[in-house]
Amino acid sequence: MIEYLIFLAISTATFALFALGLNLQWGFTGLINFGHIAFMTLGAYTTVLLSLKGVPLLFSAIAGAIVAALLGLVIGFATLRLREDYLGIVTIGTGELIRLVVNNQDLPVGDAWVSGAFGVQSYLIPLNTTPNLFFRLLMIAVLTLLTIITLFSLWRWVKTAQKSPSNNQEFISRLVVGVILGLLSVAIYVAGAMGLYDYNPKAGLMLLALLVLAFVFWRLEFLVKSPWGRVLKAIREDEEVPKALGKNVFWYKLQSLMLGGAIAGIAGGFFAWQLSAIYPDNFQPQLTFDAWIMVILGGSGNNIGTILGAVIYFAYDALTREFLPKIVPLDVERIGAFRIMFIGLILMVLMIWRPQGILGKKEELTLGK
Repeated sequence: MIEYLIFLAISTATFALFALGLNLQWGFTGLINFGHIAFMTLGAYTTVLLSLKGVPLLFSAIAGAIVAALLGLVIGFATLRLREDYLGIVTIGTGELIRLVVNNQDLPVGDAWVSGAFGVQSYLIPLNTTPNLFFRLLMIAVLTLLTIITLFSLWRWVKTAQKSPSNNQEFISRLVVGVILGLLSVAIYVAGAMGLYDYNPKAGLMLLALLVLAFVFWRLEFLVKSPWGRVLKAIREDEEVPKALGKNVFWYKLQSLMLGGAIAGIAGGFFAWQLSAIYPDNFQPQLTFDAWIMVILGGSGNNIGTILGAVIYFAYDALTREFLPKIVPLDVERIGAFRIMFIGLILMVLMIWRPQGILGKKEELTLGK
């Protein structure tokens, strides 16, 4: 159970990062990106191929983020001056193009060139060797501090809504979400502390993923509340208004696309490290739409909502994998199709009942543009 919780924590943190990049592009800027997986693919392959060349993992991951950002630069220069639907068409094509190129070309794996269809294996993973007792206790202390900061931030977030008595529904929503995320944080802390003490390399990777997620979330919250973030929201609502105020709308869109792509590139590195071996088929278009589910479910234009969407998605995935075969008498293939159909039904009901998502604001909804 401890190993499974650690696995779920890494998966949730990785895809929360992935979805945060998409939320910046779509939720805050209104950019339609149906090929977000392209950024993750480039980030993952750049990270592992450079690490096999002897580049330190930190610099490999940074290079993966930079390459993913450069892809956003190329896509942005090609499409952002055109209508919004062109961006959606180009991005979904780019995602498949990169996957097919990786699948059909030889890749520089170490000192040899290997067909991409064979995948990439045996690359370095962060914190893979068992550290001494002092370093393990230090890692547990860092995890403890991160958990305390998370619980305090959730409490302050809920308390903020309580100050507005006119909006009782938002306070109740925040309270429920805060309790759920707080309990999950405690469960992850217990599993992580045990995994770090009796050292499990995946526990070390989990700690690193959570730290990066916390840092990215913190800086994104700062950015979207800054004047830069307010310009993005203005572009999402009506880009003619910031144009009239002298803002370079194209440049702001390009920045959003590149930064969201860089965050997805970092998520790609963690995705590769968790799998320990990557193949082109690991980067199917379905992953992009999984990220869209997380953003829409939690509420577009809300970073906490995006993380909540990732938590709900992986909770749904884990529970249906475990219990659905015991309830529904179907074979494995039909169970998989049923799970996808059921989450589609949930999204349809949500779009009718609460189109802004769980934590989204209806006045900031961009789906109807």
